[in-house]
Amino acid sequence: MSIDFGDISAFLAVARAGGFRDAARAAGDSASRLSEAVRRLEARLGVRLFHRTTRSVELTAVGRELADRLRPAIAEVDLALDVVNGYRERIGGPLRLNVPVSAARLVLPDIVPGFLAAYPDIQLEIVAEDSFVDLVASGCDAGIRYDERLEQDMIAVPIGPRQQRYALAAASAYLDRCGRPAHPRDLLGHNCLRGRFSSGALSPWEFEKDGEALIVDPVGQLVVGPGGGADLLIAAAIGGVGIMGLFEDWLRPHFDAGALEPVLEPWWPRFSGPFLYYPGRRLVPAPLRAFIDFVKAAGADQAVRLQAATASSSMASA
Repeated sequence: MSIDFGDISAFLAVARAGGFRDAARAAGDSASRLSEAVRRLEARLGVRLFHRTTRSVELTAVGRELADRLRPAIAEVDLALDVVNGYRERIGGPLRLNVPVSAARLVLPDIVPGFLAAYPDIQLEIVAEDSFVDLVASGCDAGIRYDERLEQDMIAVPIGPRQQRYALAAASAYLDRCGRPAHPRDLLGHNCLRGRFSSGALSPWEFEKDGEALIVDPVGQLVVGPGGGADLLIAAAIGGVGIMGLFEDWLRPHFDAGALEPVLEPWWPRFSGPFLYYPGRRLVPAPLRAFIDFVKAAGADQAVRLQAATASSSMASA
């Protein structure tokens, strides 16, 4: 039997108040609307729930028994709804993000610790993979991708550094032995360590300098797939096997330590930073809304620091 929950609520309100007018005042509703709801419920059940006169409204025997049985059930419903309200008020619950390995390595470490400290009731799960997935089908609330891989119907929010560079690197021992390339075309004579896209295609190396752009498709002894293969590329390059390419920020610690040497740095191409993306604006889950707001605040703080650093540098040079 299908019963409208609103009709049940109206019945209990009238039973509790002892009349339609008092129930309407307590509920901020109209007496006629409550009366109609009770009539629908009586018609659906096929029994009279109230004795009505011009002076009073009294529960029938069956109405009293129904009210007594419904009150505990409604109390349980209220408790269940309070759990949901509690999630909304304290901002807690699960949050699942699908991100590329590079974002897990380079973007999230600056965000996640502060976010989790600010929202201790949120349980964050990071799915790090380089293949492009359907967020809804994969059970994820949001993802991180670069703009060329974003779907048109997604909401996108900038996250992390807004400019990045793709860098080439090799061990000094390799470059001393095989020579230092002066132009991207020189890479065709070197042992180049490559990465493969999740689609199976080898990623070409793109370069740009003074308005000149070109693509080089070199060869070498080692090719790695997406994901953890980047660490193997780095290890091979440090071991003197050849020249590799990767995000500049990923390679920066090895440059600073002297384990790797930048190769063709004036030719390194720049590209825009990643985006946090998610479907739709309506009824965004509270944990995701909190993460979006946190990311936006972090981006604003980063912009202020960058402006201050730029102003300081300009004053120093003046």
